[in-house]
Amino acid sequence: MTLSATGTFEVRLAPQTPYNTDDRSLGRLSIDKQFQGDLEGTSKGEMLTAGTDVKGSAGYVAIERVTGTLGGRAGSFSLQHTGTMTRGAPQLTITVVPDSGTDALAGLTGAMAIDIDAGRHAYTFEYTLPE
Repeated sequence: MTLSATGTFEVRLAPQTPYNTDDRSLGRLSIDKQFQGDLEGTSKGEMLTAGTDVKGSAGYVAIERVTGTLGGRAGSFSLQHTGTMTRGAPQLTITVVPDSGTDALAGLTGAMAIDIDAGRHAYTFEYTLPE
Protein backbone atom coordinates (compact mmCIF):
# COMPACT_ATOMS: atom_id res chain seq x y z
CA MET A 1 0.00 0.00 0.00
CA THR A 2 1.31 3.45 -0.96
CA LEU A 3 1.46 5.98 1.88
CA SER A 4 1.74 9.75 1.64
CA ALA A 5 3.78 12.06 3.87
CA THR A 6 3.58 15.85 3.73
CA GLY A 7 5.30 18.68 5.50
CA THR A 8 7.81 21.48 5.18
CA PHE A 9 11.57 21.78 5.33
CA GLU A 10 14.30 24.35 5.67
CA VAL A 11 17.33 24.00 3.45
CA ARG A 12 20.79 25.51 3.60
CA LEU A 13 22.97 25.26 0.50
CA ALA A 14 26.63 26.20 0.88
CA PRO A 15 28.94 26.65 -2.12
CA GLN A 16 31.93 24.30 -2.15
CA THR A 17 35.03 24.34 -4.33
CA PRO A 18 34.07 22.75 -7.65
CA TYR A 19 35.99 19.71 -8.81
CA ASN A 20 36.71 21.48 -12.12
CA THR A 21 37.85 25.00 -11.23
CA ASP A 22 38.62 25.78 -14.91
CA ASP A 23 34.92 25.72 -15.92
CA ARG A 24 32.74 28.40 -14.29
CA SER A 25 29.53 26.78 -15.59
CA LEU A 26 29.96 23.90 -13.09
CA GLY A 27 29.19 24.20 -9.40
CA ARG A 28 29.16 22.14 -6.21
CA LEU A 29 27.15 22.76 -3.02
CA SER A 30 26.62 21.06 0.33
CA ILE A 31 23.02 20.41 1.42
CA ASP A 32 21.70 20.62 5.00
CA LYS A 33 17.94 20.16 5.56
CA GLN A 34 15.57 20.06 8.52
CA PHE A 35 12.24 18.27 7.82
CA GLN A 36 9.00 18.85 9.72
CA GLY A 37 5.64 17.10 9.34
CA ASP A 38 5.10 13.41 8.60
CA LEU A 39 8.87 13.18 8.01
CA GLU A 40 10.76 14.53 11.03
CA GLY A 41 14.52 14.62 10.70
CA THR A 42 17.60 16.01 9.01
CA SER A 43 19.58 15.37 5.86
CA LYS A 44 23.03 16.09 4.57
CA GLY A 45 24.14 15.78 0.98
CA GLU A 46 25.93 17.16 -2.03
CA MET A 47 24.71 18.84 -5.21
CA LEU A 48 26.46 19.27 -8.56
CA THR A 49 25.18 21.96 -10.94
CA ALA A 50 25.63 22.97 -14.57
CA GLY A 51 24.62 26.42 -15.78
CA THR A 52 24.27 27.62 -19.37
CA ASP A 53 24.44 30.88 -21.30
CA VAL A 54 20.65 30.68 -21.82
CA LYS A 55 18.71 32.47 -19.07
CA GLY A 56 16.61 30.03 -17.03
CA SER A 57 18.35 26.88 -18.29
CA ALA A 58 20.44 24.68 -15.97
CA GLY A 59 20.71 21.20 -14.48
CA TYR A 60 21.59 19.55 -11.22
CA VAL A 61 22.07 16.17 -9.60
CA ALA A 62 22.23 15.54 -5.86
CA ILE A 63 22.39 12.79 -3.26
CA GLU A 64 21.26 13.32 0.32
CA ARG A 65 21.11 11.04 3.35
CA VAL A 66 17.96 11.52 5.46
CA THR A 67 17.91 10.46 9.12
CA GLY A 68 14.76 10.65 11.21
CA THR A 69 11.24 9.33 11.63
CA LEU A 70 8.80 8.68 8.77
CA GLY A 71 5.24 7.78 9.74
CA GLY A 72 6.45 6.85 13.23
CA ARG A 73 9.25 4.59 11.96
CA ALA A 74 12.86 5.58 12.68
CA GLY A 75 15.86 5.04 10.42
CA SER A 76 17.68 6.56 7.49
CA PHE A 77 17.57 6.45 3.69
CA SER A 78 19.11 8.16 0.66
CA LEU A 79 17.39 10.35 -1.93
CA GLN A 80 18.65 10.87 -5.48
CA HIS A 81 17.74 14.13 -7.28
CA THR A 82 17.78 14.82 -11.03
CA GLY A 83 16.63 18.28 -12.05
CA THR A 84 16.59 20.46 -15.13
CA MET A 85 15.32 23.93 -15.91
CA THR A 86 14.57 24.64 -19.57
CA ARG A 87 14.14 28.40 -20.07
CA GLY A 88 12.40 28.63 -16.70
CA ALA A 89 10.34 25.42 -16.92
CA PRO A 90 11.45 23.04 -14.11
CA GLN A 91 11.51 19.24 -14.20
CA LEU A 92 12.54 17.41 -11.03
CA THR A 93 12.67 13.76 -10.04
CA ILE A 94 13.57 12.72 -6.48
CA THR A 95 13.58 8.99 -5.72
CA VAL A 96 14.63 6.77 -2.84
CA VAL A 97 17.89 5.00 -3.63
CA PRO A 98 17.01 1.27 -3.79
CA ASP A 99 17.85 -0.68 -0.63
CA SER A 100 19.16 2.44 1.16
CA GLY A 101 16.66 2.28 4.06
CA THR A 102 17.92 1.24 7.49
CA ASP A 103 16.36 0.09 10.75
CA ALA A 104 12.54 0.51 10.69
CA LEU A 105 12.83 2.10 7.21
CA ALA A 106 14.49 -0.95 5.61
CA GLY A 107 12.74 -1.76 2.33
CA LEU A 108 11.55 1.84 1.80
CA THR A 109 10.72 2.82 -1.80
CA GLY A 110 9.17 5.99 -3.12
CA ALA A 111 9.42 9.41 -4.69
CA MET A 112 9.31 12.93 -3.29
CA ALA A 113 7.93 16.09 -4.87
CA ILE A 114 8.98 19.57 -3.74
CA ASP A 115 6.89 22.73 -3.95
CA ILE A 116 8.50 26.13 -3.40
CA ASP A 117 6.12 29.04 -2.84
CA ALA A 118 7.39 32.46 -1.78
CA GLY A 119 10.58 30.90 -0.40
CA ARG A 120 8.69 28.28 1.67
CA HIS A 121 9.67 24.67 0.88
CA ALA A 122 7.07 21.90 1.17
CA TYR A 123 7.29 18.20 0.29
CA THR A 124 4.92 15.41 -0.63
CA PHE A 125 6.48 11.97 -0.26
CA GLU A 126 4.67 8.97 -1.78
CA TYR A 127 6.25 5.80 -0.36
CA THR A 128 5.85 2.15 0.51
CA LEU A 129 7.30 0.14 3.39
CA PRO A 130 7.17 -3.58 4.11
CA GLU A 131 4.53 -4.62 6.67
